Amino acid sequence: QVQPVESGGGLVQAGGSLRLSCTTSGPSTYHMGWFRQAPGKEREFVAGFTCVDQTPYYADSVEGRFTTSRTNAKNAVDLQMNTLTPEDTAVYICAATKTLSCHNNKPTGFAYWGQGTQVTVSS
Repeated sequence: QVQPVESGGGLVQAGGSLRLSCTTSGPSTYHMGWFRQAPGKEREFVAGFTCVDQTPYYADSVEGRFTTSRTNAKNAVDLQMNTLTPEDTAVYICAATKTLSCHNNKPTGFAYWGQGTQVTVSS
């Protein structure tokens, strides 16, 4: 069974940093990305990789503060989060897919979702 598994969440003060990791088990190479869901809000995209050349791209709200990277051989991705604010508080969820569907060079859907890891930023 394909299952992304996140790690690295926790509690941090505003202005601090956290690094999340995600690995996906399975026999294939998977396209992966990061999402988050805050209490009372819908899940939103955070960071991912373009379809053609695997260039990282980010939501406007985290651009310049978050960095994602991947290791293809391990089906693993990291999310380095710097200059965190209370508005970044959410469950961070890793997603993966084998069959890639794209629009404007960006994935349009993911087949597999992790359980998520809690990130709490105190003011």
